[in-house]
Amino acid sequence: MVLPRPGSGFRLGLVRSGHGGPEVGKMAWRGWAQRSWGCGQAWTPPVGGRSYEELTAALAPSRLLRRRFNFFIQQKCGFRKAPRKVEPRRSDTSSEAYKRSALIPPVEETAFYPSPYPIRTLVKPLFFTVGFTGCAFGSAAIWQYESLKSRVQSYFDGIKADWLDSIRPQKEGDFRKEVKINMAFVYSSIIAANVFVFCLWRVPSLQRTMIRYFTSNPASKVLCSPMLLSTFSHFSLFHMAANMYVLWSFSSSIVNILGQEQFMAVYLSAGVISNFVSYVCKVATGRYGPSLGASGAIMTVLAAVCTKIPEGRLAIIFLPMFTFTAGNALKAIIAMDTAGMILGWKFFDHAAHLGGALFGIWYITYGHELIWKNREPLVKIWHEMRTNSPKKGGGPK
Repeated sequence: MVLPRPGSGFRLGLVRSGHGGPEVGKMAWRGWAQRSWGCGQAWTPPVGGRSYEELTAALAPSRLLRRRFNFFIQQKCGFRKAPRKVEPRRSDTSSEAYKRSALIPPVEETAFYPSPYPIRTLVKPLFFTVGFTGCAFGSAAIWQYESLKSRVQSYFDGIKADWLDSIRPQKEGDFRKEVKINMAFVYSSIIAANVFVFCLWRVPSLQRTMIRYFTSNPASKVLCSPMLLSTFSHFSLFHMAANMYVLWSFSSSIVNILGQEQFMAVYLSAGVISNFVSYVCKVATGRYGPSLGASGAIMTVLAAVCTKIPEGRLAIIFLPMFTFTAGNALKAIIAMDTAGMILGWKFFDHAAHLGGALFGIWYITYGHELIWKNREPLVKIWHEMRTNSPKKGGGPK
């Protein structure tokens, strides 16, 4: 009697066969099954002087039956390939093509998930950019309306209190003092926000949260909110100090040109728009990596002032003896960022710089006329909502 091989997984049993008796048929059937199923090693010893091929040809069912039989056995044995898991893509910091700048945080342990369809990655950021820009300018128009209304109300309240003293016109020095206070409040608030976020980077337990929400990267799972939050985020003290110095240098000029409400709308929108341009460049070139900093928004401020006052004289902070016109400085900055974007320089996010500069030029040239001067319908709607709202205490309208 022939015993089954250890580990073969088959039981003894008679197999009907007209070739060589039940034992030979059983052994041949076992060898054919082992060869077809793939559940064990092939059985090769000849039986009764007959070769393995002859026994297989004599005992095997028809070709059609064999295929069906093999199909069900393979399903039963369960030898199917497991689906291949998609591994998350790590940041390119370990490759030679990517050299981490000292201005961005280390992201060696951060996993990024680039989409298999890169163009679809830009759909949400595009809608977020358009929607946020519209909300920023709409909020700025309402803010200006409320500010003017408050001033007028204060003026008439003063007349009611003491009309003899208040009827005299306001001194010019008082108005300038109020404007300077507003300007200082605007850029002081921006600087304070940047300093606060910089301090958060120093907390070790917040590193993952900061990388996820305060660095913009089209390969990250969070795409929209970092476009705004990264505008106030700096990992390097030198990076933050340089950006805040440039903002402080040009803030008085840009606020005098645009006003504090319009300046805030332009600054916040510029941060989002420059990050969107950075997204487009990274998706187009496949050079994914995190970006952060207020450079894109500050480039908008710089470009707007240089476009409005091209003959103004500028100087480098460390080389004050060399001066140049604002127009020439803007041309040099655009040329450098264009070259950096094409050549793939990694020290700065040149695409964000270029996007911010182009937005500043466009807004001063065309955007102010197209956007800010057409805010009247929105202000009228807001005025009607305010005047037609019920009075305090539930009185009539």
